[in-house]
Amino acid sequence: RQKRESGISSGNGKSVGAMFDKAAPALSKALESKNELEQSNLKIRLANAGFCRPEASRNFLAIKVIALGVGLFVGGTYGFYSAGLARNSWMSLVIGGGIGFFIPEIALTFLKWGRQEKIFLQLPDALDLLVVCVEAGLGLDSAMRRVSEELVNGAPEVCSELATANMQMQMGKARREVLHDLGIRTGVDDVRALAAILIQADRFGSSIAQALRVQSDTMRIKRRQLAEEKAAKTAVKMIFPLVLF
Repeated sequence: RQKRESGISSGNGKSVGAMFDKAAPALSKALESKNELEQSNLKIRLANAGFCRPEASRNFLAIKVIALGVGLFVGGTYGFYSAGLARNSWMSLVIGGGIGFFIPEIALTFLKWGRQEKIFLQLPDALDLLVVCVEAGLGLDSAMRRVSEELVNGAPEVCSELATANMQMQMGKARREVLHDLGIRTGVDDVRALAAILIQADRFGSSIAQALRVQSDTMRIKRRQLAEEKAAKTAVKMIFPLVLF
């Protein structure tokens, strides 16, 4: 019986997903921009939040249209039920539609910030292991693959990005382009700086291990300074609850 119920629930989930995939192209056309710059910015924001699939922008626009419809329905229902055909009811309709339209944007922004913070905190540990692997004699490609395998539980976001970059290099993409895309895809300034350092080291033939060690030390100092800044702010923040209670 449990197997039958799980099969029914999985079948319902697949049917809903299939219906969404069929309706997404038509729904996304209403908000799809003709400007290539805006399309590129949307893809970058989605990649920063962890959505790198080719259909991510299409699905996001379809979700915005669906959220707009739900907001209009909820706002209109509440307005017409409470105020009839008065002006306030139409105002509720507009407000509900606006809230529904911007909820996906707000959710995407919070997902982006959360993922970037995780990458920033996880990167120094990944860089330390990367330095050890490179100094042990591994190439940069093999070291990135080893790090993505070893730290998959402790630093899943960084390991996912390194695994994607390693897969792109295995497919024949130039290392400079892969590292540049890594910095853009994460949206973290420290990852961009790391990518620039590795590109320069690869271009001029300097030691990659030394460049990684310098960047790792810099990021560790920055993370320690950030912790000290938060600790210094704690005393000021505790004044208000102490006075209140």
